[in-house]
Amino acid sequence: MINKRLLIKHLLAHNDENSFYDKKRKIDIGYKEGKAKFLKHVCALSNSNPKNNSYIVIGVEDTDNTIIGVDFFDDSKIQNLINAYLTNPPIVQYENIPFPHLPDDKVVGLVTIRPMEKLTSLRKNIWKYYGGAVFFRDGSISMPKVFDIKVEDVNSSIVSAIENHAQNNIELTLNGVFDFMKKREDYDPKYKVFKEYFVLCWAGQRKEVKDEIFFSRVDIELINEQKRLFYSALDEVSIFHSDNEFKIIEYVKLGLHNTHKYYKLEETVIHFEDNAKYSIDTELIFEPPLFDKKVLHHIYNSNNAIIQRLKKGLHLSANDKQDLINLPATYLICYLNGFEEALSKLLGAKSLIKNYNKPLYTSYKETLRILRKVKYN
Repeated sequence: MINKRLLIKHLLAHNDENSFYDKKRKIDIGYKEGKAKFLKHVCALSNSNPKNNSYIVIGVEDTDNTIIGVDFFDDSKIQNLINAYLTNPPIVQYENIPFPHLPDDKVVGLVTIRPMEKLTSLRKNIWKYYGGAVFFRDGSISMPKVFDIKVEDVNSSIVSAIENHAQNNIELTLNGVFDFMKKREDYDPKYKVFKEYFVLCWAGQRKEVKDEIFFSRVDIELINEQKRLFYSALDEVSIFHSDNEFKIIEYVKLGLHNTHKYYKLEETVIHFEDNAKYSIDTELIFEPPLFDKKVLHHIYNSNNAIIQRLKKGLHLSANDKQDLINLPATYLICYLNGFEEALSKLLGAKSLIKNYNKPLYTSYKETLRILRKVKYN
């Protein structure tokens, strides 16, 4: 089993990006330009390595390879993007890999690209790239190629050597468990061994709501794989486990006028098998709450008015400030109830919200995370 943290270190030891490895400070697939550039790199790496894995490491300074990390990225539907825009799409997996020196809310993103041994190309236009375009790696750059297209295997031995040097051992596994238990000792950390092989650690802040137990600030780490699942202080989840699986149900707290309920958002199940393999399945189970349209019209117009006041730098009343706290969530409710313009209003207010204060911007990012999950499904 490959130790992903070691794998990243071995990849970074190749100081220059090349035809089987790329590194990025960050990626942004929330916009067309970001999606297009990400697809270009995936296409180029897949074509340049038809018989072995390619990798993109995210959260690394380009100049000196300093690991600075990125926000936790839980887009389990990234393969949908690949399948929608690429012909002969590779299998792409995004993983959040923790590093001991990084803050709790930062990880290194590892994208693994498993090619199909066929030529990969853009299926349709996106941003400034045309459908049918084919990309290859030219050193550290992903370049379009329109003639003498030939898929060649030149990196298998190098990649195999890197992966072999990143294998797990008992010492690494034990160190991973001890590091986790010490780092999360404030949140009652636990561990469980599945199928006599996989070691899974988890910890979270517990709270009870009407005889139901929820956890926030939840950190889950599959030690053997350095696979990490993370839920922030704004998330609330329930946890269940048996001898064969570990299940997390994520909830979202929504409502109006200080009357809120918990709604199931997403279910993630880690399945463990007898052959030292595991799988992670994620399913959206969200059913949007429905509210009276007249009430929502009032809230929608009130949100728009607050945004206008922020733009003009006008004074906000106490009621305005309270409504502003709830603005991302209430825009979300409006959007889920058929107010299509609520989404563009929310996206357009990003800079105003970001400059107002950090808690409001954190709430904004959490709202966009929920929207992203709903839209992909």
